[in-house]
Order: sequence, then structure tokens, then C-alpha cells
Amino acid sequence: MKNIFTLLLLLFAISANGEKITGEYKIPDVPDWAKNAVFYQIYPQTFSDSDGDGIGDLNGIINKLDYVKSLGVDAIWLNPFFDSPFNDAGYDIRDYYKVAPRYGTNDDAKRLFDEAHKRGLKVIFDYVISYTAIDHPWFKESCKEEKNKYSNYYIWTETNWIDPPKEFAGSFIKGYARRNGQFMRNFFWSQPALNFGFSNPDPNEKWQLPTDHPDVKAMKEDLKDVLRFWMKMGADGFRADMAGALTKTSHTNGNEQFFNTRENATKLFWREIRALLEKEYPHGFMVAEWSYPTDALDKCFHVDFFHWFNGYNDLFQKESWRILNGVSQGHSYFDVEGKGNITNFLKSYMGEYENTKGKGYISIPLGNHDNARLGNKRSDKDLEIIYAFGFTMPGVPFLYYGNEIGMKQLPTTWPQVEGAYQPRNGARTPMQWNNTKNLGFSTADASKLYLPVDPASDAPNVESQEKDENSLLNKTRKLIKLRKSEPALADYAEFVPLYAKENTYPFVYARAAGDDVVLVMLNPRGEKADATFQVDVKYKKTKLLAGDKFDIKSNKKEKSITISMPGQSYAIVRLVK
Repeated sequence: MKNIFTLLLLLFAISANGEKITGEYKIPDVPDWAKNAVFYQIYPQTFSDSDGDGIGDLNGIINKLDYVKSLGVDAIWLNPFFDSPFNDAGYDIRDYYKVAPRYGTNDDAKRLFDEAHKRGLKVIFDYVISYTAIDHPWFKESCKEEKNKYSNYYIWTETNWIDPPKEFAGSFIKGYARRNGQFMRNFFWSQPALNFGFSNPDPNEKWQLPTDHPDVKAMKEDLKDVLRFWMKMGADGFRADMAGALTKTSHTNGNEQFFNTRENATKLFWREIRALLEKEYPHGFMVAEWSYPTDALDKCFHVDFFHWFNGYNDLFQKESWRILNGVSQGHSYFDVEGKGNITNFLKSYMGEYENTKGKGYISIPLGNHDNARLGNKRSDKDLEIIYAFGFTMPGVPFLYYGNEIGMKQLPTTWPQVEGAYQPRNGARTPMQWNNTKNLGFSTADASKLYLPVDPASDAPNVESQEKDENSLLNKTRKLIKLRKSEPALADYAEFVPLYAKENTYPFVYARAAGDDVVLVMLNPRGEKADATFQVDVKYKKTKLLAGDKFDIKSNKKEKSITISMPGQSYAIVRLVK
């Protein structure tokens, strides 16, 4: 019955021509500072280099905090800055308690937290606990033949000679250590999976420990101490990498093994973490990389990144992995060619939105370190329309560094660095601050840079755009400010699709909080677009808050609005009561 009800809601929402706007909303149970937050993501190694070694660092970030604050954001998410062999750009952590020397020291991390707080900014870190580095001390101990405290901190089979069941094909590495067994990896081979146990251990596979095994519980307690360490130092929460990849099960395979482990034990662990924060650090904020909001927000996290699904790609990703045998696997809705289909996104989004209202926030990231840059073969106008979408949707916006100035996706022919295979390498290039050497990122010789800077003579940079009132940077600031000033655009305000049809433009939706109603109209296509939709709300007139001029006619008797939008345009409109 529940599935049928969700399907009916979906079909009703996607037809999107007359759904009632109520203005009702419920603020999720989150820390006060995060109830209407906007985040800025910083990739430490390529944001700002303060010591001239070619790699970004914590002091470089501190030096740029005033700039971050000027964007109008509330918080920063930092990618990992911990000690690491850097086989996966720092996600392979070797020491949870130590800042990697190339980024600075633990004292620098504390100063970063303190300086951010002085400016009214919060900082969350990457809590990477589904695996560690191959040379983490815990794993080194687990590799020994002799039984010790850490033997079961990782998932090992009983022998190198017998492979695990077929559903785990490709997930185990054999012949690595003196220990006679194969270990499970969670992503790259050099990232052994920490052992959160199996939700349904196979009695014939003695290496599959239950989730309440004493060694599993001991490992979890050590991970809780890691969290306490950074929260005590001044962090304001965390983003959990691969949040659904903790407890394993013998009845899934492929990506489901890592991202869709919908077992109670995984949720129970994150609920333990949430209870820990609520008791010891009540300001602490929890963000998941799960991409299953219904699960992630089930009394676990405050926010879930909703981007590992095809509908996200159908919004605005133009990436190399979308080409199969030379054939495109789809078109992005926010491309000027106008071949996208917004319903591909809504089919996934609306069900999750309905399931999670009042429970937590869904985040649709405006780029990140794992995807090609939004500026991949796009103009500033393309990006402005994408940001108009991103900053008017419900949930918590996360803006990836450099996207506010329109940094480009750089050549995929460049060599990969620290596991950043294409297209990741081209999305992680240094921040572009000005027109000086290395675009202001570093004083080092260009050959020593972590990644090359954009070689284009017209590469966008902060300094130039600061001087231009109509630059993408300043338009991004205005959109963030608008989100904060309009109650109907708050993270928690109601979301109602009004016009969203297959292979059709524009996309129109309402945001509402009480009597405040804002309409968002998006036509990224290069040709004009018309639409008529119902708006069952009493109002006297409309006021354009941001965007482009367009034709609008209201039919109060039929409770409808007809619009005609120029090609490549958007409009954010308040209904004035």
C-alpha cells in the first residue's frame, strides 16, 4: 500500500499542473545554526598555497576566510586533511588524529576552526570510516599472523586459497600479507574495509562476524573517539564518506554492496553517532554521502547528498562516463541544446522528498570533487541558471569551490594525480584568485603545482569578477542573499512542482512558507518557451526578484498563470498578497 501511495504522489507531482500550494512546512530537528544553511566545499590541496610548495594548505584557507564569508555562506565542508599516503587524494587515511604535514599541523587546524568561528562560519570535516589506508597502524596489526586486538578490525577471509562467495567477486584482495586470508576493499585496492560486521552472516563463512561481535564493537568505539577528538578541537560536524557502506550483507552485489546497504545495523550505528553528538556536542551537524535520503534521514543524518543516481546526471552532468561505445547516455536538462528531460530527475527526487519532509534535508550539490565541473563546456549564463535552480530548491545547498566564478573542466588528457582519474583530475585544479603567477594560487614553480592551473588567457578569476557587478561571482552572491532573505526559499520551505513535462521546457515550481510564495521559472534551452499552469493562491500582483524579463499573464478566475520566456532565461518571482 505504501509503495502504491508513493507512486501516486510521484505521478501527481510529475504531471505538475495544479498541485495545491499550502505553505505548510516542518523544520527538521537540526542544530539552530544549520536550519537554513548554505555550505561552501573546499578541496584543501588546491584552494590556496600559503608556503609556496605548490600544494594548498590550512593556512592558505585561513587567509581566504574573509572571501568565503563574503559569498554569504554559513559553513565550510573540508575534504580530508589527515595524514595519508595519498593513493586516493587523502581519502585513504593513515592517522585519524594527525593533520597531513603538507597541510600544516593540528594547531593549524584548531586555528582554522577558531578563525572561521570569529567570522560566523562553521566547519565540518570528512569522516571517512568505511575504510582506512593500507598502511594504517590498525591494518598493519591486522595483517599479522598472530591474533591481536586489531585482527578483526578489518574483514578477512579464513584462507587465501578459497575465494569468498560470488556476490563478493572483485571485492577481496589476496596474497597481500603474512596472514593467510583475503581482505575486503571498499573502493581502491589500497583501502581495506573496516569491519562493521554482517547483518546476516553466513554460518558457513566463519569470517563473517555479526554486528554485535566484541571486536566489531571495539572498533566502533575507537571511531567514536576519533569524532570526539575533532569535535573537541572545534569542528562543527562532519560529512560521512560512503555512509551506507558500513554493515555488509551476503545478499547484495555491485554498487548496492557499497551504497545501498539498507540494513538496520548501519542505521543503528549512525543513530548512535547522532545520539553522541546530541549529548556531547549538540551543535554538531551530520551530512551523509548515501544518496538514499529515505534511509539516511531516518533518525540518522541531518542531510543526505542526493547525487549518485541517474537523475542527477540528467540535471547538469556532462561527463565522460556518460558515453558508452561512443553513444551519449542522455542529455542534461540545463544544456542550451534543450534536449533534456526534467521528469527523469523528478521521478527519483519527489518520492525521496515526500518521504523525508520534516525529517532532514536533501542536498543537490552544485558540483563536487567527484564529478566534472558544472562549467564543463558551459557559459556563465548556463551556470547562472543552474545556480538559480540550486539556490531555490529545498534542502541544503553545497557550492563547490571555484564554481562561483565559473571555473572550467580542464582537459581529461592530463595525467591523474593521487587517484584522481578522469574526469576528477580536471575538476580539482587550483582556485583562480587573480591574473598573477599560477592565477594567484601559489608562488611555486608551475612544475611543482599539485595540478596545473587553467592555461586559458581568459581563465576566470576572483579579482577580475569582484570588479564587475554583473559577473557570475556577484550574481552567485545575489542568489545566495536572495535565498536567505525570502522565507519561501528557506531550506525547509514547501516545494511544489507546477509545470514539469517530459522533454519540455520550462520547468516551474513554487516554494512556500506560510503566506509567502515564490515561483521559480527556468528555461535553460536556447529557444523561447511557453507554459500555462495553475496557481491556487490568492495574490494581487507578481514581483520579479531575480532573473530575466519575461511575459506573464494571470487569470485569477481560472487560477492560472501563462508565461512566455526568452531562450536561456530564468525568473524568480514573488506573489505579492
